[in-house]
Amino acid sequence: MTIYRKKGVFDKFFDERSSLIMKFTNGDISKREFLEYNFDLVRKTNLKPFLRVDSYEKGMFNYQYYNVLAKYYNMMAKEIKNTKKHQKYYNYYFNKGNNYYHEKDRSALSLLKFLEFKGVEAYYIKVQSKFLKDKLYEIVLLDYKEAIFHSKAKWLLDVLKEENVFIEDKKESLIDGYINEKY
Repeated sequence: MTIYRKKGVFDKFFDERSSLIMKFTNGDISKREFLEYNFDLVRKTNLKPFLRVDSYEKGMFNYQYYNVLAKYYNMMAKEIKNTKKHQKYYNYYFNKGNNYYHEKDRSALSLLKFLEFKGVEAYYIKVQSKFLKDKLYEIVLLDYKEAIFHSKAKWLLDVLKEENVFIEDKKESLIDGYINEKY
């Protein structure tokens, strides 16, 4: 007799996330659509970030939650800035996005601590953006599928160096097409 396990909330979330990654990679959706669909995915899970990271899944969810919100609100701020209308909304979205970026970095650190920095590699990445050049770095969880983080936080970089997981090399991002595509 075969026993089937009901898919849990993490299984559904990560399956849908993987599906969106595949659609973007195959060119079926744009980066903007990818960000919007991820935003919808996070909202429909009805989960909030976990206060305690005691599993890979909780840590990864927290990172994705904050990353998606940061990028979404950053995208909204850029959209308003380009129209030069409603500056107060630009400030609101910009500040909200920056706050989520900070929480994303804190979430990454929580997961890295849970993993005791094992199977982690980090390095600066080659980017087309002059603003991100020599600032953006990639953190890869080598033992997990689709576990690639990005940051430009100096404080997190210092921790990565302290833990001896940062390589003083500049590499092409494992998701270069995504990183260098504008939205």
